Amino acid sequence: MARELPRRSEVKEEFTWNLGDMYASVDAWEKELGEIAAIVEELEKLEGAVMASAGNLLRALALSAECGQKLGLAFNYAERLFDQDQKNNEHQAMSQRMYALATEVESRTAFINPEILAVDEGTLERFYEEEPGLALYRLQIEELLRTRAHRLSADQEKLVAMTGEMAQTADQVYSIINNADFVYPEITDENGEQVRLTHGNFVPLEESADRRVRKEAFENYYRVYQQFANTLAGLYNGQVKQQIFYAKARRYASTLEAAVDANNVPVKVYENLIAAVNQNLDKMHRYVSIRKRCLGVDELHMYDIYTPMIADAARKIPFEEAKETVLQALAPLGEEYVAKVKEGFENRWIDVYENEGKRSGAYSAGAYGVHPYVLLNHNDTLDNMFTLAHEMGHAMHSHYSNQNQPFIYSQYRIFVAEVASTCNEVLLMEYLLAHTEDKKERAYLLNHYLDSFKGTVYRQTMFAEFEMRTNRMAEQGESLNADNLCALYLELNKKYYGPDMVSDPQIAYEWARIPHFYYNFYVYQYATGFSAAVALAHGILKEGAPAVERYKQFLSGGCSKSPVELLKTAGVNMEEPAPVQDALQVFGAVLDEIEELL
Repeated sequence: MARELPRRSEVKEEFTWNLGDMYASVDAWEKELGEIAAIVEELEKLEGAVMASAGNLLRALALSAECGQKLGLAFNYAERLFDQDQKNNEHQAMSQRMYALATEVESRTAFINPEILAVDEGTLERFYEEEPGLALYRLQIEELLRTRAHRLSADQEKLVAMTGEMAQTADQVYSIINNADFVYPEITDENGEQVRLTHGNFVPLEESADRRVRKEAFENYYRVYQQFANTLAGLYNGQVKQQIFYAKARRYASTLEAAVDANNVPVKVYENLIAAVNQNLDKMHRYVSIRKRCLGVDELHMYDIYTPMIADAARKIPFEEAKETVLQALAPLGEEYVAKVKEGFENRWIDVYENEGKRSGAYSAGAYGVHPYVLLNHNDTLDNMFTLAHEMGHAMHSHYSNQNQPFIYSQYRIFVAEVASTCNEVLLMEYLLAHTEDKKERAYLLNHYLDSFKGTVYRQTMFAEFEMRTNRMAEQGESLNADNLCALYLELNKKYYGPDMVSDPQIAYEWARIPHFYYNFYVYQYATGFSAAVALAHGILKEGAPAVERYKQFLSGGCSKSPVELLKTAGVNMEEPAPVQDALQVFGAVLDEIEELL
């Protein structure tokens, strides 16, 4: 009989997050929704009069900030409940209510920004002098003015805001079908036991030393996506079409321009990343060649990409050991940082293990006014220990920004979102390498380091190129049907992995299992963030306290500066190609070292 996942009710409380830190009960959450409604009613009284006086402007911005803070916490609570068990209909309904409420609030308050944009900057300067309280909101107003060319009239903004709930459909349906509805086949593991494939155990099974297990898991897992390829292509097409709608509505030249401009990042940063990685594909092909030689196979297949190249060095790392190792590895960041991470470990910030209906993957969700929340699907592997370090990096970024910024500037831009998380991973890797003298174990860790580059720089850039090209296809009127999406994905897979990799036909369906394709040009930031993180981590280890202080200033910045300027504060200039090129040089150096060890 196959091992089935536990129900949510069967998971020990100590391994679950404490959502009571946000609201004591669903009734308390309901009360908050009532308070949000009351604030919106007060805001609506200002329609047409936001810029009638400095006092009115201050009231509109203050009420809007209060509403945003309450709405964010209420949304967070509903989403965390939903993600811990997406089969729970009550929590699914709460999540849907929050999407509806968020759209309603955005629609009913959409008049504020157009009214601000309708006046000249001289009026704003006069208001700043008349009302000192507006100083807090000056940066927010300046960011609004930056995007003036893409703002619409009040009526048009209201209409666009009303589409928000509808626009979430593709993402929501994809999440439900992928996490709750799909039933994956059972396979026989290396112990001869029947196990049902899940999102949580797929990669661990692909890491198996038994090639039969890897092949069986790979073929059966992707068979589900192949079976539903037309439906999944329809959902992805819907996602891209809504991105095109918003880009055109806001007078952007492309969906890519619209997406990166939201974070005040030039399109060239995206395009330069793809160009730089394409110029360094020889290193990725060399990695594949080394992997093929290490595994001793005549043909290297896609189901061989996760299993360690260094045999017999893998071991189980229990969650308690993973936590302790992560704390030790983060010691260079100082006692204050480490103490806060430990607090998270001891006070149920984390939802640790997989259960029936739980959302796949891992993430951190910042909650302003409370602590961050981290979702894991922990499986006691080395990868899972790195995931713990990664997500706690996100959590600490949220913690420092929330503690040091008012709500309106607390949410850091997506462009820098992966920097803190990956910096933690690099520090963990350097710690592990510094504490092993065993040649085989060192080679195993270097293999993991290489896999981090492969997965974060090369793989995410491949995703970014797929996303860019599919959006361009749709913008040019080409169909995003399953055949076209599979053909493009297979072409990219062959280009990135090179001639020593057999791109199995099943891999053509991998696009269908990537939830990030519903995040609107998100994935490139993993690669740029990784590059920045490598520089920051090495700087911290080399320089010590001064580098740590600069890094904490970056973590504390929220969105009080543009993401590029924030990274300059920490000592990394992403306007130059150097960080990406330097990261790929490190990749090459690690390839050199592992070849020497082998």
